[in-house]
Formats: sequence, C-alpha cells, structure tokens
Amino acid sequence: GIINGAKIVNKNIKDLRMVVCGAGGAAISCSTMARALGVKDIVMFDSKGALTTDRDGLDEYKRAFAVDKAKLAGQARSVDSYKDALKGADVLLGLSRADIISEDDIAGMRENPLIFVMSNPNPEIAPSLARKARPDAIIATGRSDKPNQINNVLGFPYIFKGALSVNAKAINEEMKMAAANALAELASDAMPSDIKATLESIHGRKVEFGKEYVIPSPFDPRLVEKVSGAVADAARKSGVARK
Repeated sequence: GIINGAKIVNKNIKDLRMVVCGAGGAAISCSTMARALGVKDIVMFDSKGALTTDRDGLDEYKRAFAVDKAKLAGQARSVDSYKDALKGADVLLGLSRADIISEDDIAGMRENPLIFVMSNPNPEIAPSLARKARPDAIIATGRSDKPNQINNVLGFPYIFKGALSVNAKAINEEMKMAAANALAELASDAMPSDIKATLESIHGRKVEFGKEYVIPSPFDPRLVEKVSGAVADAARKSGVARK
C-alpha cells in the first residue's frame, strides 16, 4: 500500500512522515517493514502517548521506535498527542481501535495523504468521514467491503505457500519484503479482461490501478503464482530454502 500510494501521489518513500496509532505487534511489524522500504520519519503512539526516548518502561520493540521529543520540538513539531503529530504528516497508519481519529485530526496532513486505518471491524475513522475531510487522500481499511483492503489475507496464505514450496527453514525479512513488492506490482500490472470483469462483479465497483486500487483484490487468482513465487525465490536467494 505504501509502495503504490507513494508512487501514485508522486512522493519519495524516504521523505514520508508517518504517524502510527497503536504500538502492538501489528504496528511494530508494519512499521519495521515501512523502515525497510525507506521510511525514516516515524512517530508511534500507544495508549500512554508517543514513544519517546525520555519515557521509562518501554520494551525493546517499542524502544526501537522511540523519538527524541526535544529534537522534534526544535523543528517546531509537537508529539504531545497524535492529533498534534498528524499536522504535516504524509501517512497515518492506524492499528489501534475504532473511532479515535476525527476529521479535524487529519485536516492538517500534507496534500494527498495516505490514510490507512485498519482497526477491524470499525476503523479509526470511517472512510466516509475521512473522504469528506480529505478528498485528496488515499484511504485504506482492513475491510473487504471498502476499496483498498489492507489485511493479512493478502499475505499469510501466499507467504506460507511460497515457504513450504521450497521447504524453507525460516520466514525472514527478505521473504516478507518480496511479498510486499509482489503485491505492489500485481496491483499495477495490466489486468486480463476476464479477471477484471470478475473482480468488478464481486466488489461492485471499478477495479483499476489508482487511488482506490493501490493493493490487489484478495480474489485476484494471480496472487498464488505472483506472491508465492516471489517468496520462494527470496527464500532461495537468502539461503533458507532447503529445496
């Protein structure tokens, strides 16, 4: 989603400013992947506030995303709340709980923001409200009844299939990144007319690479070959394949 979102709005991934609401396993894992893609500026929030270097009691995983509050203040940036941090941000990654983001919170994000709110079944802000506040945004949720479903249903079946196909002894970062890149490529690849017609019938909307289609439909039959093949190849190249 980030790969294609940045491409569509013509932003360099390395220049993205990301705010993450949530600091559990999903948030840490997604943010780790974002860093591997090149995102450098990440501010993460848990239920107690921003993860900052002056906070006590952070475990090693949260500590890895702690930011220097004083340094950001010197750049006229506040992380006193996620509402403050969202001002000037390019990406909102929501992996927390429903309805905690308001229209006002995202009003000050940079142009063409990526608003990925993935709390299920109800996201951090309803897509209709996000669209009303930011008509220029790329909006994604974890729901199958909305455009841009970002959900592990696109990852785990094909990652494991690719790993099993080469009897991999581990699932490493190279394999996960291969899956992400394969998903990004598939969304932008030319789509055969029969597959396009089937997907549009299932979803009841236009299916075409753009702001409302930054990631493939989970019903795209090409996922098996494309993603699993990329994962298997990455396992071979990274030395964890046993056949």
